[in-house]
Amino acid sequence: MLDLTPILNLYAAYRGQQLRLEDPVLRQERELLLLLGAARHTRFGRDHGFESLRSVAEFQARVPLRRYEDFWRDYWEADFPRLTDCTWPGSLPYFALTSGTTTGVTKYIPCSHEMNGANVKAAADILVHHLAARPDSRLLAGRNFVLGGSTDLRSLAPGVLAGDLSGIAAKTTPWWARLRYFPPRELETIVDWEVKIERLAAASFDADIRSISGTPSWMLLFFDKLAELRPGRGRRLRSFYPDLELVIHGAVNFAPYRKIFGELLADSDAETREVYAASEGFVGVADRGDGEGLRLITDNGLFFEFVPLEELDAPAPTRHWLKDVELGVNYALVVTSCAGLWSYVIGDTLRFIERAPPRILITGRTSYTLSAFGEHLIDEEIETAVAAAAGAIDAAVVDYSVGALVPELSGELGQHLYVVEFAEAPPGGAAVEAFARTLDAELSATNEDYEAHRAGGYGLKPPQVHAVPSGRFAAWMKSRGQLGGQHKVPRIITDPELFRHLRDFMGSG
Repeated sequence: MLDLTPILNLYAAYRGQQLRLEDPVLRQERELLLLLGAARHTRFGRDHGFESLRSVAEFQARVPLRRYEDFWRDYWEADFPRLTDCTWPGSLPYFALTSGTTTGVTKYIPCSHEMNGANVKAAADILVHHLAARPDSRLLAGRNFVLGGSTDLRSLAPGVLAGDLSGIAAKTTPWWARLRYFPPRELETIVDWEVKIERLAAASFDADIRSISGTPSWMLLFFDKLAELRPGRGRRLRSFYPDLELVIHGAVNFAPYRKIFGELLADSDAETREVYAASEGFVGVADRGDGEGLRLITDNGLFFEFVPLEELDAPAPTRHWLKDVELGVNYALVVTSCAGLWSYVIGDTLRFIERAPPRILITGRTSYTLSAFGEHLIDEEIETAVAAAAGAIDAAVVDYSVGALVPELSGELGQHLYVVEFAEAPPGGAAVEAFARTLDAELSATNEDYEAHRAGGYGLKPPQVHAVPSGRFAAWMKSRGQLGGQHKVPRIITDPELFRHLRDFMGSG
């Protein structure tokens, strides 16, 4: 197969120079003004006087923060699925379906032709940063494997399609990227996840895979299938893909998976690289090493605002942008996009670790707070504590969920229940107890409210940990009709019915 990497190197040199010279603040202001100009004649643009807006401050004064429900009620529902000159000029050709992990409500996120182009450009940035780290790369001498959901899109109306974002991406992949793309179309459209990974695994052995991308938990299931189909080769990825260079991951915090991926990539030249590709737009990509944050993509059809999380539901929250963000603050991310989202609360939280260039760490979800008893734990704190607890017993966590066990009788104390799936067989009782102790200590060290509630058994009993066999979370997700693709196991479950369903399924009491 002809190695196309030299052509990619030319683009990488050009794009790398662009990024080195970029002024992110000026670029973000320009992106906003371009978006306002493009949408000035839409219904949303007329309603908010886009014709007269000339600055970020004027935009923020005129356009309030909105959530999905607000856009659906005020702008999309009446004409759905044919949204023409509504919040974005022209007719929207695609909707990315996303199901909330806490509510399960399906959302239809607009996806324009401009957004598809922006996503392709952002995906190329992943390769640009990879080549900067690996100048001897031969990435395009083989195939680049995208392990996503079904690419079979559903027609909502003539010319209007809906489905997984991975399906939209596959349908709109440019021809030059298709030359080195895996899987072939007849395999990527398979809906049944279990059938799909078996057929993908078998076909991939002869495909010279150079990179693979997907959600960590679903990649692990796929790697299990590789080992099942080729017994005797062990589990290291080099045994199946000897020239693998790059593993691209996103959608969930990688900390609990770092150990097991390190083992899978042992004796391999491959690196891991994180991306932040939401249904609402491609936000950032790792330009440095694992765990060093993601560089915000500032020149690609998105304008970003950042609201301190504690102010998000205030009547007049403070709205920062790149010009005035602060390091270390937990912000709710707000997006304006080239698909017709305007000051849209995306539902994710992040904090900045650098400003020049802007580099972020994803900290969780605005709706993911565990505070049944006033303990106020957030995603990032729990993810970090779980990773530390796994390290303390030299184990790797595949998946987990946590929720509150609310006391039924007066005078009893509540506690948190962690349902945890480990990479190997469930550890013994002593190891599970050590896991729980480390988890408790880490949370107490990082969260004063949690520590106060745990002090002397004042408001919380120690956390309870229930270890489950390998594959149980996949089975639970399958029982909910959410196996594979872009579906994510909910980390923090605040819905009592959903948590009861999980406990009953797992036998957690």
